Amino acid sequence: MSDKFAEFTAFRQRMNERILAEDNQVVRRFFALDTQTYKPGALDVKTKEMLGLVASMVLRCDDCISYHVAQCKEAGVQRDEFFEVFSVGLVVGGSIVIPHLRRAVDFLDKLEGGESTTAECADHG
Repeated sequence: MSDKFAEFTAFRQRMNERILAEDNQVVRRFFALDTQTYKPGALDVKTKEMLGLVASMVLRCDDCISYHVAQCKEAGVQRDEFFEVFSVGLVVGGSIVIPHLRRAVDFLDKLEGGESTTAECADHG
């Protein structure tokens, strides 16, 4: 497990616990709705996570992208499938998604234990 993944997971867990410790039913219900959404139903978990990854790319949320990359990996998404998912996100979201695509591939490379050769870029294209 990469340090980046471990740090991301620990921060996410710590902050979710902190947020859910507050007495706010709306926040708790939203978190519960999110959890329920990704459970298997007519669509399996793998498909739902790939959909979540595309949506996260289009919405340009790097934390969401990292989360869904990790969840996709756990659900058994293979590298060629990731790149098909990335291509859907790119086509739907346009060139503004490219910097997020770079970070997604970098995160995937790190999860797989490979060396990343991508450079983060503040602009798109």
